[in-house]
Amino acid sequence: MDEKHRCVQLSVNPSRGLMDEKFVILVQNAPPGSELTVHALHQCDDGHGWDAFAHYISDATGRVNVSEDCSLGGTYSGIEPMGLLWSLRPVPGSKPGLRLRKKNVQEPMLVTVSVYEGHRKEGFADLVPLASALVERWYMAPGVRRIPVTEGGLTATLFLPPGLGPFPAVLDLWGGGGQLVEYRAALLASHGLAALAIDYLTYFEVNTAYRYLEEHPQILGSRIAMLGLSFGTSVTLRMAVYSKVMKLRCAVCISGIHMQPLDKEMKDILRTFNENVANTRITEENHVILRDLSLPITTDPLKKVDVGRLQCPLMLVVGEDDQNTAAQESANDMKEMMERAGNSHLLTVLSYPDTGHLIEPPYTPHVRASNFKPVNLNEILMILWGGQTAAHSRAQEDSWKKILLFLRTTVRAAIVAHLK
Repeated sequence: MDEKHRCVQLSVNPSRGLMDEKFVILVQNAPPGSELTVHALHQCDDGHGWDAFAHYISDATGRVNVSEDCSLGGTYSGIEPMGLLWSLRPVPGSKPGLRLRKKNVQEPMLVTVSVYEGHRKEGFADLVPLASALVERWYMAPGVRRIPVTEGGLTATLFLPPGLGPFPAVLDLWGGGGQLVEYRAALLASHGLAALAIDYLTYFEVNTAYRYLEEHPQILGSRIAMLGLSFGTSVTLRMAVYSKVMKLRCAVCISGIHMQPLDKEMKDILRTFNENVANTRITEENHVILRDLSLPITTDPLKKVDVGRLQCPLMLVVGEDDQNTAAQESANDMKEMMERAGNSHLLTVLSYPDTGHLIEPPYTPHVRASNFKPVNLNEILMILWGGQTAAHSRAQEDSWKKILLFLRTTVRAAIVAHLK
């Protein structure tokens, strides 16, 4: 190491924060005008390594401020304050098809941020950094409570915000891969909304989960929303329109469709969909494109949810490069249906160019394709989700802010009324 680089300092502020909270990375005491590489390294819960890097030139005072300065290249370029998180990719040599998902939300996502001399592109494990800092990113804010739920045969986890409540609540549904996925629900609770993450594909009895929330002493039973992604959208729309049990305050549907045969149970719809996977397009990279399975949009009213009957606010979040579902075409059709029915005032559509299927909380690394095992299918597929990294990441940040505002707005009147 050159003597003039020995005094380089690196700081990350805040070093401990929520996953959707921005931080500032600052390099100081570098030689003015020197080439530097800022690098991030994370080992996820399943043991795989992820990294990102960017090239900078220190200013006349020997500083680099990642929030203000322009990356000249790396896994991202331009002024991107959070680029070292959202551009994380599997370290070179990793097995193909990886996707970064937090499994243990009671532990932080640990990221080591380092600065290296020169503009480096590889071999970081063999280099000695000029300076490093350890960053903690949490999905659970201090005081959030995680409560496993097995009542009524449920496989679920309830996250309660700090305090006594009662709280408005969100029923959180993921897609056709099944399993209990908790990190989005934990983050919702960190923003003041109780959230119940459920593995609904094991029983498809979502009404039971709703009743559990409705009867919970720390939940405002009259203010329950549903949030679904992908196949979770299909369930959410059906429940919002047809359920005699659920009286949803609002619904958020991400990357999903309203087409489904109404004379079939949800488990049968999922089984039929999985059986048709073999009839889909395959790219030259052997990536599976599933969006064609729902095209063209049917005109048969018995094969799509009648959103014209919807009586609660609905937000649709759409990626215009979604290669997994025909979310944009479905959103357009739902808009027309609601306009004809006179309830289009209930609809909000967020549509994002160059954005794929997996629209997640902010700074979740974008993966254009990854391994996926659908429920009831004994085969792992390499699914093409779509999206371009920078645009997709901006969509995640923007949509998350608007989803939180949408959810809060629909429950605010009830909270005020309760306090009175």
